[in-house]
Amino acid sequence: MSKSGSAVSFAKPTDGIISRTINRKISARITMWLASWRRPPSPDTVSVIAGVMVAAGGLGFAAGYPWLGGILAQLGSILDGVDGEIARVLGRQSKAGALFDTVLDRLADIVLLLGMVLAVAETLDPILAVTVALAAITGDLMVSYIHAFGEKVAGRHPVLIGRIPGIASRDVRLFTVFIAGLLGRPLEGLITVALLGHTYTVAKTVELIKYLDQGGRPR
Repeated sequence: MSKSGSAVSFAKPTDGIISRTINRKISARITMWLASWRRPPSPDTVSVIAGVMVAAGGLGFAAGYPWLGGILAQLGSILDGVDGEIARVLGRQSKAGALFDTVLDRLADIVLLLGMVLAVAETLDPILAVTVALAAITGDLMVSYIHAFGEKVAGRHPVLIGRIPGIASRDVRLFTVFIAGLLGRPLEGLITVALLGHTYTVAKTVELIKYLDQGGRPR
């Protein structure tokens, strides 16, 4: 954690491009404001609020308000950085908190994507709707899986291995949903999330295998 002027930076080397350029600049200010309270909210409380906001984005899409769904998803994405930041400021980091946040993120993402599917289901063939839903949800989940298991076997976060950056990190996926919502294009948003997730997973898996085969070892 470093300071630049009056702003505080909580940037991590594993942050995606949206986190680095947009989210952290906002979340850091929210974090320091919350930390100044006499009784700051717990990191878990912030995790719940962020998760509910992202999930509510799915309801916005399903109700026919894609712009609202997109905005809620992006606001939830920004708040998703606050829980970890405030945990660092308050000295309340824990593995249990990280696990809780991760599970909430996955559940919120699933609700969000299902809401987007419901928004376009009536215009699609049922088989196509199911295919799009599965592709988007599994693409979303596989990114988290390759990051978690990849870090376990390689001893480093997969984003820090190889040349492929975190083009499908959660901040990028939620920002994609945000743009799709503002444009009123939930189907295109779902397809983009699916393509980003599966393409990145395959490419990063290849990089990790090469890294391990060449003698990469957990640190």
